[in-house]
Amino acid sequence: MANGITSFGAYIPYHRLQRKLIESGVATGGARSVASYDEDTTSMGVEAARRALAVDRAEGPVDRLYFATSYPAYLDKTNATAVHAALGLSRAAGAYDLGGAVRSGIGAIRAAADGAAAGRHVLAVTSDVRNGLAGSGDETDGGDAAAAFVFGSGPVLATLIGESTTTDEILDRWRAPGELGAHRWEPRFAEDTLVSLAEDAVAEAFKEASLSPGQVDHLIVCGSHDRAIRRLRKSIGTKADAVADDLGSVLGNPAAAQPGVILADVLDRAQPGHVVVLVTVADGADVLIFRTTAALAEFQAEKSVQRQIESGSAELSYSTFLTWRGFLQREPPSRPDPTRPAAPPSHRAESWKFGFAGSRCNACGTMHVPPDRICLECHAVDNMSIERLSDREATVVTFTIDHLAYSLSPPTVLVVVDFDGGGRLQCELTDVAVEEIAVGQRVEMSFRRLYTAGGVHNYFWKATPIRTAAAPR
Repeated sequence: MANGITSFGAYIPYHRLQRKLIESGVATGGARSVASYDEDTTSMGVEAARRALAVDRAEGPVDRLYFATSYPAYLDKTNATAVHAALGLSRAAGAYDLGGAVRSGIGAIRAAADGAAAGRHVLAVTSDVRNGLAGSGDETDGGDAAAAFVFGSGPVLATLIGESTTTDEILDRWRAPGELGAHRWEPRFAEDTLVSLAEDAVAEAFKEASLSPGQVDHLIVCGSHDRAIRRLRKSIGTKADAVADDLGSVLGNPAAAQPGVILADVLDRAQPGHVVVLVTVADGADVLIFRTTAALAEFQAEKSVQRQIESGSAELSYSTFLTWRGFLQREPPSRPDPTRPAAPPSHRAESWKFGFAGSRCNACGTMHVPPDRICLECHAVDNMSIERLSDREATVVTFTIDHLAYSLSPPTVLVVVDFDGGGRLQCELTDVAVEEIAVGQRVEMSFRRLYTAGGVHNYFWKATPIRTAAAPR
């Protein structure tokens, strides 16, 4: 049975920062995507993975998870375990970080492909937040996003028909632990070396796939060195109309997540039988060649990349962006600082806190949110079935706007929502302007970071408005 990509999903944050607002004096047109104040690489990775698993066609459960980012929320502690818990994966499924470098994103995708070839059902999650000091290229041209791919056997969407890699030690860009922004060497230094490495890898991958450049339908060239990438798009020799948009003008470069986000966008639009070449340039070069299958014609992504781009908001101010990134300290609200989440209760409530599971009474059908042992309606004891609510839509019953609660983005909007199929919850509504809020509004749930205290991230779920694709606000 064939193995390859069985599903995929991408997550683009709702907020955009127009480059013309960036006070560096060198900003160009377009916009960059911005993770909200309550998002980080872990929470965005969860959202991308949820979309991939919502339409997963592979046979059997996920038995391995790789999470890649150059900007992890934790060091020492595995970030992939929070993704694992939020997705409700089996305890028998391994979860591993590939972190700290831009190249880790393509590394996770390659590891997942290798796992599928060995008979595993593997989920690769790539996610990044791109920080940069004021006036830097990362501030202007960076972006925040996540992408996830499921590799396994069964009805595959694309098979891997050729691959190659080259590696060299090049001091091109770097960031020491604790630094907020990356450093770069003069770009001409690494250009020739990276182009040579990539061209060697491309030639080897084409040879393995028994293809020529003229047979390529979609060419993706991405990575961390703009000059090398521009040269490669011309030197590889594919048709001009085969070169894929890198989405830089509308999203920026999301570093470790960039190969996955562009690949997801290409697969959203590709036809069965198309050849897709993915070239990633970072500390060397990686080349993956896919051929799409007939199954792709029946596949519909949970939310396409283009739909998310079109439904984003372009109203973010530069000062708000700096506040969210920690570069601008503002007067906090006159309330006590939040307390650090404790490990024992967080672990005991894992299925609720991370997996967002409620309980339904088997005797009378009442839904309990959060889960409970005793039915509030018929008082039956320990006669419950666990149901995940993270993928269910809900309706706003009432709301309040709090200007005093602790938040990096005041005011805080609290809502009471009724879930389709039963269950009521009070929670925060995020990614919304105050004038948008209304009773009867339809919402969906999103994994977010409530706050960070004592170095511990407090993750939980918030509601977000359900939006259809439209022109950016």
